[in-house]
Amino acid sequence: MVTHMTLHKSFGELEQLLNERIAVIDGAMGTMLQRLGLTEADYRGARFKDWPRELKGLHDLLNVTRPEAVAEVHRQYLAAGADIIETNTFNSQAVSLADYGLVAAARELARAGAAVARGVADEVMRARAGRQCFVAGVLGPTSKTASMVTDLNDPAARGITFDELAAAYADAARGLLDGGADTLLVETIFDTLNAKAAFFAIEQVFEERGARVPLMASVTFIQAGGNRGASGQTVEAFWNSIAHVPLLSVGMNCALGPREMRPLIEELARLAPARVSCHPNAGLPDATLPSGFPETPETMARELGEWARNGWLNLVGGCCGTTPEHIRAIAAAVSGVKPRAPLTVAPALRLSGLDALTVTGEWPRVARVTLAGDEEAAVESALDQVDDGAEIIDVSVSAGLPDAARAVTRLMNLLAFEPALARKPVLLSGPEWAAVEAGLKCLQGRGAVTAGCLGEGAERARREQLARWYGAAVV
Repeated sequence: MVTHMTLHKSFGELEQLLNERIAVIDGAMGTMLQRLGLTEADYRGARFKDWPRELKGLHDLLNVTRPEAVAEVHRQYLAAGADIIETNTFNSQAVSLADYGLVAAARELARAGAAVARGVADEVMRARAGRQCFVAGVLGPTSKTASMVTDLNDPAARGITFDELAAAYADAARGLLDGGADTLLVETIFDTLNAKAAFFAIEQVFEERGARVPLMASVTFIQAGGNRGASGQTVEAFWNSIAHVPLLSVGMNCALGPREMRPLIEELARLAPARVSCHPNAGLPDATLPSGFPETPETMARELGEWARNGWLNLVGGCCGTTPEHIRAIAAAVSGVKPRAPLTVAPALRLSGLDALTVTGEWPRVARVTLAGDEEAAVESALDQVDDGAEIIDVSVSAGLPDAARAVTRLMNLLAFEPALARKPVLLSGPEWAAVEAGLKCLQGRGAVTAGCLGEGAERARREQLARWYGAAVV
């Protein structure tokens, strides 16, 4: 266990920038690449000329087959006033690349994407003394979901495991850091459990390297007028779920335009002690428009400029449909506006399932469930107690339970399938750490473990660290 970490120079540089003003993030990469009219042959290049699957549309591949095209997009955003450019690595991890048969290329594509952005950022800084340009290494949400049911005939079924996600994210993070990323940005989060796996993996990578960079998170809410994300969480529940991560910023991006995102970002700004970012789409997609999106640079800048003056923002940019013209207008709109002031939050135990639960005084009523081999019976017991007013589900795993890790995984997934139970946070206890840990790997929200699970001595210290990395409180 590494106790001393080297901090990347971007910690101090970004802190100084964000204390002085609102930082500007770039806009959409895909919009700009699509303007070039690239063909299947452009995506393949010489190296993938005979690849057996179609590759057009896999923008990440251009990091190695057409890096100059990607570099020019970065260059245009920096010229428009962006302080932070995002790497072209949205799908540069093994999970998403499996669709193209390119799993083995994941780390290479991540490294190449970071290197292209790093090269352009350094080029611009050399050309203008005093200019600061930062590279955010993007880790996208993957093409799988760890918390949502994939087979209605088996409510415990999931499309991917926490461990599989963490392994893919760790490899991608290594590539991004190798390529020169200043920060790591886990973005377009549609499943908070996927994001928790990403941050868990990143902590492992930091530990193995003895060095860390700043971390950023950005969630996506897909329903206009809705107050829940794709996997069912409220804004507050989402924040509680990732509040254990030492974040430079938390924010929202994609899916919605500024008008639809407005109430959500306002709520997040009221909740999170971390700095707040936003990079919305240029409105909701509209195929009848030449650009495909309704928001012009002027209309989008007007809305985001108001958010900045309202004191909601520390970082701002654009997502799908935005261009250098949008970013130039947004940068002008927030120029001279004071960044959002740091938010102080009163100490409390903040947990979540799909809903948030704040414990400040008396311990809430608990649904006590003992897993002794019959997962369905445990679910029925939890339902009865929640119907009777329980606010937390306390799952105790019996000693000596055969294949306890598998049993608790199945139980956690079954609990998440029941809407009334999925809303509640989970407290895990039991004598077998492997079973408790398996349960933590299933929790989209912020749960807790009892101190008795942690053992003694060096073993306890390591388990406490793991519990923190999983986002669990210790009670």
